[in-house]
Amino acid sequence: MSTYRVLGLMSGTSLDGLDMAYCHIWENDGKWNFSIKNTAEIDYSDEMREYLKNAIHLSEEDHGQLHKDYGIWLGQQSKLFIDELDEEVDFIASHGHTSHHRPEDGVTFQLGDGQLLANTAGKQVVCDFRTKDVSLKGQGAPLVPIGDKLLFHEYDFCLNLGGISNISFDKDGQRIAYDIGLANMPLNYITHKMGLAYDENGKLARSGKLDQSLLQKLNSLPYYSLPYPKSTGYEWFTSEIVPLIEASKASNEDLLYTFIHHNCEQIAFAALKHKNNSKSNSKLLATGGGALNGFFMETLQTKLGSSIEVVVPNTTLIAYKEALVFALMGVLRLEGKNNVLKSVTGATSDSCSGEVFFPIEV
Repeated sequence: MSTYRVLGLMSGTSLDGLDMAYCHIWENDGKWNFSIKNTAEIDYSDEMREYLKNAIHLSEEDHGQLHKDYGIWLGQQSKLFIDELDEEVDFIASHGHTSHHRPEDGVTFQLGDGQLLANTAGKQVVCDFRTKDVSLKGQGAPLVPIGDKLLFHEYDFCLNLGGISNISFDKDGQRIAYDIGLANMPLNYITHKMGLAYDENGKLARSGKLDQSLLQKLNSLPYYSLPYPKSTGYEWFTSEIVPLIEASKASNEDLLYTFIHHNCEQIAFAALKHKNNSKSNSKLLATGGGALNGFFMETLQTKLGSSIEVVVPNTTLIAYKEALVFALMGVLRLEGKNNVLKSVTGATSDSCSGEVFFPIEV
């Protein structure tokens, strides 16, 4: 039984910062196990946040430069973390930061040059986990369900609440997963207009009231009626959601309240539709930044009713589950095992995805 010592890196659509999780991952009797040993969250500077947020609008040359700059920055942060850790790290598994995601056009791009990351950190790197699946006609997302299947199989549903919401579950012996829709992206957009990074524990949202007209417009968005597999991202948010926020006359508190109710209605609809009705007490594991929002979680439990229990784990797992799963995906890549599931992405086949880079001294 060999234990992999991996540093997992994750940067999500909510642009909070870089999540780093040093994990031990091992397989025993056919079951994968993990231990999160150490973590860090590196906040983005305002300049870096704007640079990443606007990456989609950059020229090809400037986008290429950002890819390099961000890869070096990831390497620098990784090296600082590893030096302070004073423990052996076998390799780094990096999600990067998604700048473009249009799988219907065969396009997905994760910023963070793997070779420059490896050179700067002085460690082997596995990265670019989405491109191969898109080339196989898949959505390239969501990827976390492989971790849900292998590490969190005791839960009926795994819900991740980052910038967007995605859910995964087993159905007829296959893992199914898709992006439900919104989570923190609209909430953070609204609080940033108020000069706040986020709405701590949902206090501001709790003080608001429902804007029925906005709720109806949100629930009527065409994306929600699309069949899975499906995925969405920042482009959808900017084109479909931002105009609704900007056109609204509601107070910021009312906007936050309404978006949380909208999010929870869509999540509850997805979970209840796929619930195994022969099972009386299903469990839903909630992770990602949204799980730290008490009002979000209370509202979700109300919408789900008594048949599905929302389980909120410890704060380390809430914040670093995605970084952990990319560490696992890196392990599976190096073992030559499938780490992206066609039942989730709609690809023509399962795949062992990820590019491997070794440090080169220059």
